[in-house]
Amino acid sequence: MFENAPAERITLFADVILPLPIPKLFTYRIPFELNEIVQVGARVIVQFGNKKVLTAVIAKLHQTPPQHYQAKYILELLDTEPIVTFKQIELFQWLADYYLCSIGEVLNVALPSGMKITSQSMIELNPNATWENIELSEKEEKLLQLLKEKKTLSYNEAAVFLELKNIYHIIKSLSQKELIIVYEEVKERYQPKKVKKIRLTRDYLDKADLEKLFKYLEQRESKQLDVLLLYLRNVPVFRDWTLNENGLEKSIFRSNPHISNSSLETLIKNGVFEEFEVIVSRFADIQPADSYELKLTSEQSEVVDKIMDLFAEKDTVLLHGITGSGKTEIYIDLIQKVLESGSQVLYLLPEIALTTQIVARLRKIFGDKMGVYHSKFSDNERVEVWKGVVQQKFSFVVGVRSAVFLPFDNLGLIIVDEEHEPSYKQQEPAPRYHARDVAVMIAHLQHAKVLLGSATPAVETYYNAQIGKYGFVALRKRYGNAQMPEIELVDMKEQRKQKKIRQNYSEPLLQHIQETIQKQEQVILFQNRRGYSPYLNCVDCGWIPKCSNCNVSLVYHQHAGELRCHYCGFKMATPQTCFACGSTKMKSVGYGTEKLEDDLKLLLPNARIRRMDLDTTRQKNAYQNLIQEFEAGQIDVLVGTQMISKGLDFDKVSLVGIFDTDRLLYFADFRSQERAFQLLTQVSGRAGRRETQGKVIVQTNNPENHTLQKIKNNNYESFYQEEILEREKYHYPPFSRLIRIAIKHREKDYAQDAALCLAELLREKLGKPRVLGPEAPLIDRVRNQYIKHILIKLEREKTNLKPVKHFIAQQCQKVMLDKRFKSVQVVIDVDPI
Repeated sequence: MFENAPAERITLFADVILPLPIPKLFTYRIPFELNEIVQVGARVIVQFGNKKVLTAVIAKLHQTPPQHYQAKYILELLDTEPIVTFKQIELFQWLADYYLCSIGEVLNVALPSGMKITSQSMIELNPNATWENIELSEKEEKLLQLLKEKKTLSYNEAAVFLELKNIYHIIKSLSQKELIIVYEEVKERYQPKKVKKIRLTRDYLDKADLEKLFKYLEQRESKQLDVLLLYLRNVPVFRDWTLNENGLEKSIFRSNPHISNSSLETLIKNGVFEEFEVIVSRFADIQPADSYELKLTSEQSEVVDKIMDLFAEKDTVLLHGITGSGKTEIYIDLIQKVLESGSQVLYLLPEIALTTQIVARLRKIFGDKMGVYHSKFSDNERVEVWKGVVQQKFSFVVGVRSAVFLPFDNLGLIIVDEEHEPSYKQQEPAPRYHARDVAVMIAHLQHAKVLLGSATPAVETYYNAQIGKYGFVALRKRYGNAQMPEIELVDMKEQRKQKKIRQNYSEPLLQHIQETIQKQEQVILFQNRRGYSPYLNCVDCGWIPKCSNCNVSLVYHQHAGELRCHYCGFKMATPQTCFACGSTKMKSVGYGTEKLEDDLKLLLPNARIRRMDLDTTRQKNAYQNLIQEFEAGQIDVLVGTQMISKGLDFDKVSLVGIFDTDRLLYFADFRSQERAFQLLTQVSGRAGRRETQGKVIVQTNNPENHTLQKIKNNNYESFYQEEILEREKYHYPPFSRLIRIAIKHREKDYAQDAALCLAELLREKLGKPRVLGPEAPLIDRVRNQYIKHILIKLEREKTNLKPVKHFIAQQCQKVMLDKRFKSVQVVIDVDPI
């Protein structure tokens, strides 16, 4: 008798990841009608707190209600298929645990902005309201009349209609009078790209009817006939009527100067044509070049074979290939092998700048199977790449550090090019992850392989290869017949004594620039400081303009006519007189890329000189345009910051000049020698990448410096041996793990007291030798926050890291819960660089 009884109604709950810095997952109730379609990894819209509407991701489905609060219902399910994979959720949790942040902070960075919903304030008439006897301003009455017609308006639409910048006082007044209702409209940011098209209506798909129309227009409407002829030339329906289904883009009619738009609209209105929309990709369909053939040298083929052999034993392999040795060809060969096996590939590059040249080359080989992912793309473009990976449209993606969050589920290989680059480390906001280390963890979770490539590997990476943790392959020859450049160290002290320096250019460098241009070859000049000069100085009283928010001098940008802070973005017009004493004798001190460019234009007025730094490449395609001009030989001298040092390959560059070398070498950091070696070697590697040997001129006050001598001799192994002994002696990575804690507050004393309190709490368990500080960093106030640093050094082999990290997080929380330090900000950076 009970056979036809309805099945028991199951109540499902979802633990979701909220994009907020909260320690736990939050539980919501699933509406019964969604039970059959809801899945882990799908996005949902939820309410958190009283008003917040957020995009969350389902991490777990179950039937257990929360104990300490009433679970709210999920408001809306955004995806019927998972947009985040199980493996990604596992990775997000690892990132949160390792980098001491919340899983919500990981999600907030991982998901492209276009995949998060936004809420927009809307207004509508109160259906129960009348305003006959209510006193209204002219603007209020106009707005109410418009709402009568339009039903609903956004704040922005109302402001445009009333021609006001600020309409909040009007909305507040009408709301208090209970004449309007204010509500939040939730919508998804991502909008697919749509193209308007035109096609013949069904009435004219018969040949006889179309011919009648043709004769009619020929006699009476010549302009409309032009429209029809243009359509038939592009869509030959007489040959195949099915071609009409796809139609023709409306923009083709509009861009033709001989076509009347009004005639087109008349034909649509009269039912000859119909207008429709189609969703298209934001990325053009690119087919691989038929003729492209990858040819490896015998050395490169040997390296590929060694890497494949090592992958049988090791999950991670380091490829130490000198600059210009052809590492990219090796990467391409490996990518092809992995894709042919049916697995996915992720190719990481340290900066957007590098993607320009490499992407153009890879497109010829992989066509539209390859996705590109970086922050210069719009929100919509990044969403399309994300969805392209989910839908398996892209089996191979080239990207910067954020590409580690893409939803791969079948990775075979991750390539981390220029693995030593500091750009792989995220600084703000949390998680402060290192993409190279995350890549190694992803490979572990997905049983994939990692290839780390560099001409100047990070000391920690090279150490791991030396002790056998990573596989190791060396490529010590440049591609083809190219030779390593000759490096000349110019003693600037001697140049000054002999008065041979002209506008920061030594005599040898200026002479070689002139000779290089005469030979119709190209020059790269490297100065790792943008702007015209680091600061302005009053000659009479010594006053220096400082940032009002940070403890730094303002950088002088002559072309823009302003002083800027490179930490917080504050700027002001260049002062004509000293603010302290009123003197007009203001001079610029030091030099950046802008000054080097201007000075060289005066010294060599006929040379074509351009600059590549953050100021000249802010727009989306600015960097790409500069690269194309340089490749085409339209630029003689390119002046730039470290943007020009990374992986670029130019045939005609035979001279590289390096400025301000000593500032790199003597920076107060245990990694300063390593960074100087890496940066100067990479910049030097841009010279002479074909048959002609290149020349590198390094301007320095100390040509005998041991690091410079090793750069000159291209001796990484010798540099590493010296550096690793120093690291072991003073107990720095790779022999220890570092965790840096920054304590910030608007009041200096509060920051100091909180830092001292935290340091004492940490020393109670970790011991005095492991906890260094607190001390002020070199720049001790940024964005009106005073900063104190505590550095924790933990033995790599002896320390069980997980409980220690848990203890550190607990002590940080303890300080923030202290009433005295409620407004103190504590930032934890695991493995700082």
